[in-house]
Amino acid sequence: MHVRIDEPSWWYGTPPGAAPGVLPGVVAGCLSPLAALYGWMARARYTRTEPHRSRLPVVCVGNLTAGGTGKTPLTLHLCELLKAGGRRPAVLTRGYGGRLAGPHWVTEGDSADAVGDEALLLARAAPTLVAHDRAAGARMIEEAIVAGDAAAADAIVMDDGLQNPQLAKDLTIAVVDGTRGLGNGRVMPAGPLRAPLAFQLGLADAIVINASAPDAGNAVAGWLGQRFSGPILRCATVVAGDAGWLRGQRAIAWAGIGAPQRFFAMLRSLGADVVETIAFRDHQRLDEADAQRLLAVARRRDAALISTAKDMARLKGATGVLAELAASTRELPIRLQFAGPNAERLAALLSDALMAVDR
Repeated sequence: MHVRIDEPSWWYGTPPGAAPGVLPGVVAGCLSPLAALYGWMARARYTRTEPHRSRLPVVCVGNLTAGGTGKTPLTLHLCELLKAGGRRPAVLTRGYGGRLAGPHWVTEGDSADAVGDEALLLARAAPTLVAHDRAAGARMIEEAIVAGDAAAADAIVMDDGLQNPQLAKDLTIAVVDGTRGLGNGRVMPAGPLRAPLAFQLGLADAIVINASAPDAGNAVAGWLGQRFSGPILRCATVVAGDAGWLRGQRAIAWAGIGAPQRFFAMLRSLGADVVETIAFRDHQRLDEADAQRLLAVARRRDAALISTAKDMARLKGATGVLAELAASTRELPIRLQFAGPNAERLAALLSDALMAVDR
């Protein structure tokens, strides 16, 4: 088992309100002054910035914590809902991990090095604009309307923008991992929170708990329900398409995402015989040595390589041994599933935000 080194294990070792172990408590305590400074800076940046008010409705998806929660799948899900309702959404994203600051429309020829892996996935669902300056990005999306483009977007889905103050939002949804929750409840670097919790909850209109099943994440939902007065919805991460091929399949599972253990657990729950798991840092670009190691492990263990859509996006356009890795790895596509009242409430929140701007 290879352990990622970008996220301290003790961030998620103790839930908020519980007594931490001696060492995690000491480390978090020592980092508290830095956490207080980080939190103050996040609040100050938000309150001192005058946001741009777009002529289009802006639906924002974000995280309360660092690391993976299912933010990208929720953004994709919202795009599909909007399109099903006759809307033409455009995604506005920072393009984390890419070298382009933008504004730049993602094209078929772009690589993850240029725009980031998430932008490539989002562009499959809707026109996607990378812009570090979100206000400038929104203005570029609006320019198509001014120019009279019949295919111009009529809604913006802002990816990873909860703490970004540059663009006013009409609906803001925070995604929380139903298993990991908020970890120890402290602000980075003492914990996983991107800013003080009360401040972040004040920015959100709704929370989505993403878990392995619709009825999972009860503890996280209950804890948040005592602190957040808005709607708390539940969803599950499921395979998009047939997963029958996984039953009994010997597999080497590898991933460089925020919560790789969730991916590995999903493979096992679908019947895969996961003989080894290899986790890289979130958004990590593999080099030839990494690719050679993965291919060698697969040959030695006589097992298939399986990874995530985000990891495969980073291999787009690869050459040499990286191209061999891409050809030898099978992607497991996933999607979010909202059931019953949760699906109805999400649709109602989306409709209300659109109607408020349309009026």
